[in-house]
Amino acid sequence: MHTIINVSAGKIRSFVQWVVFAMTLYAGVSFYYFVRAVENGAVPSATRSPAVEGFMPIGALMALKLWLTEGIFDPLHPAALVLFIAAIVLALLVKKSFCSWICPVGTLSELAGKAGNRAFRRNFALPKYLDYPLRSLKYLLMAFFLYVILIKMTPLQLKGFMETPYWKVADVKLLKFFTEMTTVTGTTLVILFGLSLIFRNFWCRYLCPYGALLGLLSCASPAKIRRDETKCINCGSCSRNCPSLLPVDKKKIIRSAECTGCLTCVSHCHAEGALDMALPGRRVIRTEYFAVAVVIFFFGIVLIAHLTGKWHSAVTPEELASLIPYLSSLAHP
Repeated sequence: MHTIINVSAGKIRSFVQWVVFAMTLYAGVSFYYFVRAVENGAVPSATRSPAVEGFMPIGALMALKLWLTEGIFDPLHPAALVLFIAAIVLALLVKKSFCSWICPVGTLSELAGKAGNRAFRRNFALPKYLDYPLRSLKYLLMAFFLYVILIKMTPLQLKGFMETPYWKVADVKLLKFFTEMTTVTGTTLVILFGLSLIFRNFWCRYLCPYGALLGLLSCASPAKIRRDETKCINCGSCSRNCPSLLPVDKKKIIRSAECTGCLTCVSHCHAEGALDMALPGRRVIRTEYFAVAVVIFFFGIVLIAHLTGKWHSAVTPEELASLIPYLSSLAHP
C-alpha cells in the first residue's frame, strides 16, 4: 500500500541525515585534535578536516564570485566553495534538499522540534502577523550579504581578502567560537535551542540566510511536490505534518521557497498516488530514487573535488602554527 511505502520515506531521509551528521561530527573532532597538536608544536596525527569549511558559507560566497569573475579557485579553503556549490546544485535540481537531507544544523533543529513535541505534546506556530515579518529576516540577511559581496566588493578586494592571515585561519577561529565560547554566544545558542523546542525549525524558518538563498534557487528546480486532486481524500494530514507549515492540501503544486523537499508530507499521505515528488507531467520520483539523487549530486561533487585537488587547504601546519598565537588579534579586514 502507498501509506506503508511512504512511511519508509521518513526512515530513508533520517538515515541519510544521521550518516551525514556522524561524518560531520567525526570531521569536527578530527579537526579539534589537529589544531590542538599544531598549538602544542607536535606533528598532527589527525587531519585538517576540510568538511568543517561547510560552516563558512559567507567566505564561500566570496570565493564563488572570485572564481566566476577571475577564474581563481580559492586554494586556502577550497572545500568551503565545493560544499557551497554542491548545496546550490541540489537546490537547482532536487529542491532545497540540502537543508532537509544534508545540513547538520537542520538535523539538530529537527531533533529539537521532535523533542519539544514530545515534551509539550505539540509544536507551536506563531500567528501570521508575527510569522511573516519574522520570516522576512532571513531574506533581509541574505540580501545584505549578496549586496555587500556580489555588488559592492570588487574582484580585487575579494582576492585581497582571500590572501589575508584572517582567512587562512578562518576555520580555526570557527573552532574557537565553540571551544572557547563566550557567555553571550552560549546564551544565544541556548535561547535558539529553546525556541526550536517550541517552534519547529525556528532557526531555519526565521534566521538562516543560507537557507533563504537555497530556497529561492530551489524555485527553479523541476522536482516539486505535486498533488493529484482526483486521488486526494482531503484528510489534511500532509499540511498538518509539513515542517514548513505549507498548505499542501490546498495546492496542486508546491512552488514555495520554504519547501525543503523533505517528503514529510508524502510520508503522511493516506491516499495512494495523491501526493508525490514529481517532475513536470507528473513523472513521479520514487522516494528511494530521490534519496539516491540527493546523495549522488552532493557527494559526487565532493568526490570530483577530491580527484581534481580542490578539496584540501594549501595552508601548511607550519604556517598555521605561526599564525595561531595571534589568533585573537586577527580580525576581519
